[in-house]
Amino acid sequence: MNTLSVQGNSQTAPVHAALSMLDLDKFNAAALEKTPFEYLILPGFLRQEMIAAISRDFPNISKPGSFPSETLQFGGAFRELLAELEGDTFRRAVEQKFGLDLTGRPTIITVRGHTDETDGRIHTDSRTKIITMLIYFNEDWHESGGRLRLLRSGTDLEDYVAEVDPSIGTLLAFRRSDHSWHGHKPFVGPRRAIQLNWVVNEKVKRREQKRHGISAFFKNLFGGKASAGY
Repeated sequence: MNTLSVQGNSQTAPVHAALSMLDLDKFNAAALEKTPFEYLILPGFLRQEMIAAISRDFPNISKPGSFPSETLQFGGAFRELLAELEGDTFRRAVEQKFGLDLTGRPTIITVRGHTDETDGRIHTDSRTKIITMLIYFNEDWHESGGRLRLLRSGTDLEDYVAEVDPSIGTLLAFRRSDHSWHGHKPFVGPRRAIQLNWVVNEKVKRREQKRHGISAFFKNLFGGKASAGY
């Protein structure tokens, strides 16, 4: 993986762009935590005036599981959001935040509408992923379950450095590593989120899209075990 030289590089100035849905000024200003792995948590990542339209156009997902975005039906505001998340302007902001070169790295977007009792198991994400981003779309989350925890180890869900409220507009972003442990207490019910990943190559993207599609199909058909969840 190529790494940007953040110091003295002509691309290191904060990225400011007139994106209608993403608050890039807030993203640029957010602190990148380094321990136990690189992450940031950013409430209000989506511009407040756009949230109602995006939420309205969020795909109707009535089953647990991760669904590739290209397999879903949704409205124009949600489509515009996905386009901005996968656009060059946001990619450059992410590169500068994490000190990475993501040029030519494919993106994958999956969407969730529900979680069940099998979701939330502790994991790190696969080594084929470079950056993971989660954007939540839930109103006034009061449940103790379903709050993603960033962990110090892969064995103890209570040993966490941060817990993410999955309220609408909140972003969690982290750099995948062998110790980027995360998970959450079980929650059964509606829990809406987008996951955006930059992955190492197109082969991985095709494989992951196929895997998520098959997993979601059998989850709907037979109610089998879900993926680790987010």
